[in-house]
Amino acid sequence: MELAFSPELLIAFATLLVLEIVLGIDNVVFISILAAKLPAEQQNRARITGLTLAMFLRIGLLFAASWIIGLTADLFAIFGMGFSGRDLILILGGLFLVYKAVIEIHEKLEGEEEHASGGKAATFGGVIVQILLIDIVFSLDSVITAVGMVDELWIMIAAVVIAIVLMLFTAKAISDFVSKHPTVKMLALAFLVLIGATLIAEGFDVHIDKALIYGPIAFAIGVEVLNLIYRGRQAKRRAAEPQPVTLRPFIIKDAPEGRITPVPVGAERRAVSDSMNHPDGAP
Repeated sequence: MELAFSPELLIAFATLLVLEIVLGIDNVVFISILAAKLPAEQQNRARITGLTLAMFLRIGLLFAASWIIGLTADLFAIFGMGFSGRDLILILGGLFLVYKAVIEIHEKLEGEEEHASGGKAATFGGVIVQILLIDIVFSLDSVITAVGMVDELWIMIAAVVIAIVLMLFTAKAISDFVSKHPTVKMLALAFLVLIGATLIAEGFDVHIDKALIYGPIAFAIGVEVLNLIYRGRQAKRRAAEPQPVTLRPFIIKDAPEGRITPVPVGAERRAVSDSMNHPDGAP
């Protein structure tokens, strides 16, 4: 038990948990964007199903850690560059992620999002299949990170389960926030393109430091949060300001020789008051 609660293991667990959460954010954003295409009553079920599948998939891959490590062995080579099973999964997953994000951006720019909410492309099963495909890519990346950090299986499983549970509690809030703010959704789609390109690069053994990816992402999110705060305060100020009232001039149509004569607002009020006090025209 001393080994189980040693400071080294606790530090490794905390570090792995943070990494699992960071790696899982991409998954949550992608699941939220896909689930938004479904009817409102199915969206939460799709998010829960997608994240639950991700959890069991990662736990299953952790139990097959030796197989995961074997995926790093080269299967074939092209022009002297070796490709392993992991490389192929990262390349195909990155291409799929870039494709889906670019299609979403195109639909948003062209105003074609409505067709996805009521057509065959937005079936529950179709969305779950797409979520499962990207779960495989993100789960593989997550498991390889976990296997490379610690040796104890229970620590890896605990970190994965806690990270997924936290994401289950925050997935709806993230989805609602992304759907409510179109600029945030566009930013999230751009991030998915960037992350997909990173996966493709890693599949070709071009290592990109995660700090170079998540640093600009965090900065862009901070700028967008400031923009949202600014726009929110501007909207509150405009709502608090008195709205101008436009008064139409009172028109007398029975003027001599058929002329139309505008009467000032004060005179309009007096004319209306006189007509009410003297309906028979008497002074």
